[in-house]
Amino acid sequence: MGEAPDIIIVGAGLFGVCAAQALNDRGHRVFLLDQGSPPHPLASSTDISKIVRMEYGSDTFYMRLVEEAMAGFDVWNQSLSRPFYHESGVSMLSGRPFSEGGFEADSWALLLERGHTPERLSSSEIQKRFPALNPETYVDGFFHARGGWVESGALVAELFQQAIDSGVTFQVADVREIISENGRCLGVRCRNGSQIESDHTLLACGAWAASLLPELAPVIRSTGHPVFHLQPSDPDLFEADVFPVFTADIARTGWYGFPAHPSSGLVKIGRHGKGIPVDPRRGERRVLPEDERALRAFLRASIPSLAEAPIVETRRCLYADTFDADYWMDHHPRISGLSVATGGSGHGFKMAPVLGPLIADMVEQQPNDRLHRFRWRSMDETSPKREAARYDG
Repeated sequence: MGEAPDIIIVGAGLFGVCAAQALNDRGHRVFLLDQGSPPHPLASSTDISKIVRMEYGSDTFYMRLVEEAMAGFDVWNQSLSRPFYHESGVSMLSGRPFSEGGFEADSWALLLERGHTPERLSSSEIQKRFPALNPETYVDGFFHARGGWVESGALVAELFQQAIDSGVTFQVADVREIISENGRCLGVRCRNGSQIESDHTLLACGAWAASLLPELAPVIRSTGHPVFHLQPSDPDLFEADVFPVFTADIARTGWYGFPAHPSSGLVKIGRHGKGIPVDPRRGERRVLPEDERALRAFLRASIPSLAEAPIVETRRCLYADTFDADYWMDHHPRISGLSVATGGSGHGFKMAPVLGPLIADMVEQQPNDRLHRFRWRSMDETSPKREAARYDG
């Protein structure tokens, strides 16, 4: 391979590709490794769509971060080969009247505090604006025009090609081990026995990170969450103008969804909850019968016209779940030349435009007032908390 690169990045999903581009832009020689060319079918970021929303309950930190990311999506829509971010707006629906402490109510209040202009919706207004929804199920809510969805797998492929074109080197490699000696990381060893050495190694491999660094296992879990793609019988009900991205009492139910995809016409619906443990290397990614039963019950109550819609495709989306739902971006506390950028916890893709500079600052140990939230930490030093939109069931 010739001269060792400055930085090895293990993982060419969203975190890894964004980091590769940012570090390359800063003059580093970057060598990107993954088990296959992006978008890898097993990567968390590989799907037709991910939500872009700035609503995080009362958490100003994350709302500010998404505000910056959305400005980045606007830039990408102009600078990439085509727009990948679609600003359909986001509707946040509640089965109860808003009250302080609820996810929707707190999100609404913080949006107003920060100068945004969401539209409050009563039950009758929900029925008028979104005829596919059952107005008896949702009695309060709001619509925020600033938000929507991004073509996630397609965007990763575009960013990957941009990184390669700008000088990042990519190699298919199944990394099995971190090589360290006397407290210093020297590189990685692959399954075929080959070794790749570097000045610095960055693990950006999502749920696979704990398999390479067992000390992460107690604080980062690999969990799987059901996703369904349905074929509506009345496609007009699911066009973006009358069926935007939605969350359906999400902190109490976990359900969210998207308008009909412009190319396939399919409606994607998923559940953002605890999920089930999934081994990222060997675990089955299949959706279970009980997942489908829960989906059908949700549809009967909330979107009756989809209640019997054929399920065309299913997927169990893999999360790298940190114990507190904050990302994990820091240098290893005991091994020099090794850092980690993972822990998307099911809400990482909306941050895509800010991830690269954020991770690059971490690797270079540049001042960045956001990185304190993502530091290397233990469960006994952080007060228990969770992402406000996460369903506990």
